[in-house]
Amino acid sequence: MTFIQYVSEDKIPEKDRVPDQDNILRIHGVHSKIMRHHYELYLELMHKRSPLSRVQREMIAVMVSSLNDCHY
Repeated sequence: MTFIQYVSEDKIPEKDRVPDQDNILRIHGVHSKIMRHHYELYLELMHKRSPLSRVQREMIAVMVSSLNDCHY
């Protein structure tokens, strides 16, 4: 499995920091602008209006992670 070193928060420009310490988001610290975009995409997909309920969206995420043998 590939390992990407996390960037410490103090090395991420303040405008790109996100209020989430999820490992997937932290990996994007190597390109902090992408970290901000990833976080905003996550909020849009999981928390904004959708034809799917929040539970349905979470179940899809769990199934995709399981099918991909993800451990997070």
